[in-house]
Amino acid sequence: MMMNDVEIGLSISGKRNNHGVVIKFTNCLILRNHQLVHDDLWVQNGKIIDPQSRFWEATCFHEYAADVVIDCRQSILAPGFIDIQLNGAFGIDFSNPNHVTSGGLESVANKILPHGVTSFCPTVITSSPESYRSLLPHIRPSVGCGISNGNLVGRCHVLGTHLEGPFISVKGAHPEHLIRPTTSIDQLMQVYGSLEAVSIITMAPEIPGALECIKQLCSKNTDSQSERFVVSVGHSRCDLSTATKAVDNGARCITHLFNAMTSFHHRDPGLIGLLGTTSHQTFYSLIADGIHVHPSSIKIAYCSHPSGTVLVTDAMCAMGLPSGQYEFGELKVDVDASIHTAKITNTDTLAGSIATLDSCVRNFLQFTGCSVVEALEAASLHPAQCLGIDSTKGALTFGADADLILLDNDLNVQAVFVLGQLAHLEDKDCFT
Repeated sequence: MMMNDVEIGLSISGKRNNHGVVIKFTNCLILRNHQLVHDDLWVQNGKIIDPQSRFWEATCFHEYAADVVIDCRQSILAPGFIDIQLNGAFGIDFSNPNHVTSGGLESVANKILPHGVTSFCPTVITSSPESYRSLLPHIRPSVGCGISNGNLVGRCHVLGTHLEGPFISVKGAHPEHLIRPTTSIDQLMQVYGSLEAVSIITMAPEIPGALECIKQLCSKNTDSQSERFVVSVGHSRCDLSTATKAVDNGARCITHLFNAMTSFHHRDPGLIGLLGTTSHQTFYSLIADGIHVHPSSIKIAYCSHPSGTVLVTDAMCAMGLPSGQYEFGELKVDVDASIHTAKITNTDTLAGSIATLDSCVRNFLQFTGCSVVEALEAASLHPAQCLGIDSTKGALTFGADADLILLDNDLNVQAVFVLGQLAHLEDKDCFT
């Protein structure tokens, strides 16, 4: 559905959506500069533009006026959500080569749009070298725009892959026989084959060779570059001393804080202790589904380091599907959709979530008592900052990609735009 179609119920007026068309979102609360403000937002060629520059360059009103005007009717206009840990959804498992090579990636990229996600990192759990070589060539970054029935439509951006394992020490829901107890750059390449389209690697910093490996992986990151290669520490039994060394060597995130790691101890808090340091605080992802982490623990983390929170789903292939048994990598998982749990068959071990990112945002708001701005930024600005892509994603700044979501006051997603193209509309009457 084209975004200028008057039937979509967004009070749209203007010309057909041709190349170079200027779109103005008006009558909205825009998330900008860490606050919600009443303002207009202008878009052209998939980018957010500065209307003042357009005004001064115009020689007449016609050159300044927008081609398309979208009346948001007091909705919140925020950056699209970014999920940096998504294992799969809607029956697709990113650790299954057959699913990835048969169009599964594109299927998920379309179906998660209603939940406000405009970019995500497909996540592959601990697998065999043969599986990585089958999977990774088919998981490539793609721009969130495509053609449907001859029309240009928005679709979810696929970012680089998140490789979670096999260089870990706490198995969690990973196949134990495939875990590697040591690591080096050579071993890394032998296992993965290539890191060409990889954005994140999760590893345990205490395994032999890991600290040096982290240093080498992050050595190409510089202060002047934008997008970064991210090493995230997780699935670990490390002490705080080792965790701080990992950060010194370039690690910049903790994978699903509290889960698959040594529990907090007052004498040595381990990875969790990074949140209490002054010089080694880093980003940390949280699964705010109300099951993986107790709401009080989520509030403790938020209060310790609010600007480091990165909300993730860690969802597996059963997200969006009914109760039943599913495969997650090499494991069998029992899903009970009525209580929102996914557990390895015949165990009480959680195997990812079946949560959606918009529900995690609402939960985070409720659990912590934070502001609406902080809840939204935990799923947009912070993951973009973690990946080093915040100049183009995660914030509604001039020059950034026009990946936008419209939400009501309860943070329910009403509409999604990717590069300025309408990608999802919840209800034709939602703005009437």
